[in-house]
Amino acid sequence: MSSKTTIAEFTNNYSDPIKAVKRFSARADAVIVGAGSGLSTAAGLTYTGPRFRTYFSDFQSKYGIENMYSGGFFSFPTAAEQWAWWSRVIWLNRYQPAPNDTYQQLVHFLRRTNYFVLTTNVDHQFQRAGLDKERLFYTQGDYGLFQRSASNQTFDNYQLIKKMVLAQGFKLGPDQQLLIPQGAQIKMQVPVELVNQAQPFSLNLRVDNNFVEDAGWHEAANRFSSFIARHQTGRVLFLELGVGMNTPGIIKYPFWNWTANNPAACLVTVDKSRLIYPQEISRRTIAIKGDLANFIQQLNN
Repeated sequence: MSSKTTIAEFTNNYSDPIKAVKRFSARADAVIVGAGSGLSTAAGLTYTGPRFRTYFSDFQSKYGIENMYSGGFFSFPTAAEQWAWWSRVIWLNRYQPAPNDTYQQLVHFLRRTNYFVLTTNVDHQFQRAGLDKERLFYTQGDYGLFQRSASNQTFDNYQLIKKMVLAQGFKLGPDQQLLIPQGAQIKMQVPVELVNQAQPFSLNLRVDNNFVEDAGWHEAANRFSSFIARHQTGRVLFLELGVGMNTPGIIKYPFWNWTANNPAACLVTVDKSRLIYPQEISRRTIAIKGDLANFIQQLNN
């Protein structure tokens, strides 16, 4: 496939793109979802704005950090502050429910199809929404896991992360909501004993060559590869949701190629920002520039 691309709000072939997606999915042999960070943003898991300022105003004031994403690359002077930062990020985006039910609605739609989900998101929201884990491949890791590269192992981090946020002065609501008690002075560090418990580990996030692909990761990768191999032909819907260009080799480029090589396939790409797809498959592409949560809601109407 050439590198020539088209940017558009929607293809001219579809007067009603939502109806076209629903019609194709109803008769599809398979629906393959590629989910990026835009999907979690649509579910309310925003990394900036009021949500960031509510829980990280102290880090913003002290270090000038503007959002949860950039803060992940900040070099904190102490491990106690580093784990205070990361425990908040992990709790808010992994253990606390998402503000909106976007993932639940998407899972409800997918259950009516023969589907598989490929995601670069690390917030575990598909699992929380009840997606069959046998139909999910989370390529870039999981906020809920620590890893030890030397032994190629991952470990659940719930209990330790919970201790860290509570040690900073937060409280937990009945739905695991992170609460700031009235008049409480939230600390920007965690106790040394919790730091020592965390020190043997790193986060299971693909940030360098030390990322651990454990047995569970490889099993999910193999299930996804087998699903793709079974659906190289036939009516296949490639549903690209909130996928940007940070790591196009994981979702975008493969989806383009699989669509190009299968004349019966259809690519759907939905995002609030730029919509990019190859000219060669434009006749079989439904590109919708708009609110992703609203799009998923309309799929269920």
